[in-house]
Amino acid sequence: MASNGKQAPRRPRIELHGSSASPEEAAAIAAAIEQFIADTAPPPSAERMRTNPWLRAALYENARLDPANANTWGDGEPWGR
Repeated sequence: MASNGKQAPRRPRIELHGSSASPEEAAAIAAAIEQFIADTAPPPSAERMRTNPWLRAALYENARLDPANANTWGDGEPWGR
């Protein structure tokens, strides 16, 4: 499967053609399909959510912060190990 960088695939456009459903019924069907797509989508991988260490270091350097004292509440990603 080809990679698309960090971009998510486009959401499909849901349309009903040639149906005898009323506009309210068509909207309910489309909403049910959208909910099904959202419910069955794979969870985002933890790897995507992690910050690139080089980007993180550059942000700290640009802000003139010490990575050793990165966060007063404790840093979830220890440095230099």
